[in-house]
Amino acid sequence: METVLVIGATGNIGVAAVQAVLRSGRKVLAVVRNEASAQKLFQHLGTKEGITIVEADILSDQGVKSVVDQVRAGKLPAFQHVYSAAGGAYGATPLQEIETSDLRKFMTINFESNFFAYRATIPYLLEQKDVKCTYTLCTGSQGDIGARAAPALTQGALFSMANVACRDNADTNVRFNEVYVGVRIEVDVVAEKTGAMKSSDFSSVYEELLSRPEIDCCRVTVYGKDDLKDLKYRKKIA
Repeated sequence: METVLVIGATGNIGVAAVQAVLRSGRKVLAVVRNEASAQKLFQHLGTKEGITIVEADILSDQGVKSVVDQVRAGKLPAFQHVYSAAGGAYGATPLQEIETSDLRKFMTINFESNFFAYRATIPYLLEQKDVKCTYTLCTGSQGDIGARAAPALTQGALFSMANVACRDNADTNVRFNEVYVGVRIEVDVVAEKTGAMKSSDFSSVYEELLSRPEIDCCRVTVYGKDDLKDLKYRKKIA
């Protein structure tokens, strides 16, 4: 049975990814910060079935690499797919008022964590030459809207990273796609109070994407419920 490595598994979007994987009949290798985060994930999902937990500091350049090292050593299950939804820092400081330390913090949390994850896992996926692997990177619309400066800067970097990754993997066994989120997503118990899109609803996007091999090197956009099943996508590179 196939396994998906989910990075940022305890966040609003990460929970949705885990739900999608389980519904697709696959297993999950979930990267979490600590045991408390793992328990929160199980609470949101209502199950532990099909989920292997591993603790790692994804803000460190060695965090996800240590996970891959454990997989190679046979201490953790092998994986064929990666879903990267790291980040979540969402400040409202105006552009001209952002301190250098804050800029670096946002870049570390929102961008570097995803970059480190890609750099650590993509060689492992490419080694599985006869296996159809996927890599999915989640991004957000602040990079286009620009309403919140620091998140916008980090999303811009992720957009560019996705372009490069699409080009680099175009002729490989790895199907790389970007899921671009233009709507607020929260775990169900919170969304019921705020009116945001439920993570359980958003999960259908990744479940569908996993089953659609023709969607490759693309940006999949989600702005509302109409985009959950009828996926809207376009090529990232010419």
